[in-house]
This record gives sequence, C-alpha cells and structure tokens, in this order.
Amino acid sequence: MTTPTASAREIRLPQPQKDLHVVLVTPEIAWNTGNAGRTCLAAGAELHLVRPLGFSLEEREVRRAGVDYWPRVRPVVWPEWAKLEAALPELGEPFFFSAEAPRALWDVRFPRKSVLIFGRESGGLPEELRRRHNERFVCIPMADTKMRSLNLSTAVAIALYEALRQRQRT
Repeated sequence: MTTPTASAREIRLPQPQKDLHVVLVTPEIAWNTGNAGRTCLAAGAELHLVRPLGFSLEEREVRRAGVDYWPRVRPVVWPEWAKLEAALPELGEPFFFSAEAPRALWDVRFPRKSVLIFGRESGGLPEELRRRHNERFVCIPMADTKMRSLNLSTAVAIALYEALRQRQRT
C-alpha cells in the first residue's frame, strides 16, 4: 500500500491578511458568528461585527462554536453600519453577498484589499444597502433554485476561501 504524497505543487497555508475582512451586519445567531470567527482565524482574515447583535459576545454558544479559538478571533465591533461604511475606503473594496444578487461569486475578481459583507440570517442585508450598492452585490450559485440561501457561516467560508484561492494564483 502506498502512502499519499503531496502534489507537485506545494500547498501554501493562509497567512494573516490585514487587507481581507469579513463583515457580519446585525448577525442574529451566536453559533454562526462563532463559526464565522473560527473560519476567519483559520483563513487569516479579520472579522467585523455591526451592532445590533442578536446575542451577547459573552454567550457560551459563541465561545463553543469558536471552540477555544474565540479569544484569538478578537472581532472588531462597530456600533452601527454608518461607522463601518465610513471606514470602507480604508479597509478595501466592498462585496455584498445575497442569494438574489445578479453576479456570481465566480465572476468576481477580488482585489487585494477586499471586504466581504454578509447580512443577518433572517433577512440578509437591508434594502437601503441593496439600493445604494446594487452593483457590488454577489451571490454564491446554488443548483437548487428553490433554496432561499445557504447558512451564514457556510457562505462566509465559501466566499473567504474563494478570495484566498484567487490570491494563490497571483
């Protein structure tokens, strides 16, 4: 029996990315936020949370979903969307994720400084943001067209690792 070998191309592990950000706007479920935080830590991205939150960051569920890594996630917590939006030019180019977006994730070239923005579990991003930033909205394609959406933390992982995959190619 042979043992698995690494491919000819060496696997490059994610390094901390000060220019890659994930934003959860008014998240409602502690488990999803904990899982997204753990994914950000694994990918080297910075997690941002926009209040109001549907839970306390001290809740056991957040810490449990983030496992023992949660203290290392150290999310940036914004009091409201307007404060974070004012900081976007410094953080990077924003990409808003929505199941109804006309442009697919695979059609986007994420620049070095990118901000991946996700809405709350029950309703996504506010309509006002959809109107103002319509051209910046992106969807994750789904084969079942009757599905409303993916789980928030799953969507974060897909988008974040696609941005990292693109960086591997440059």
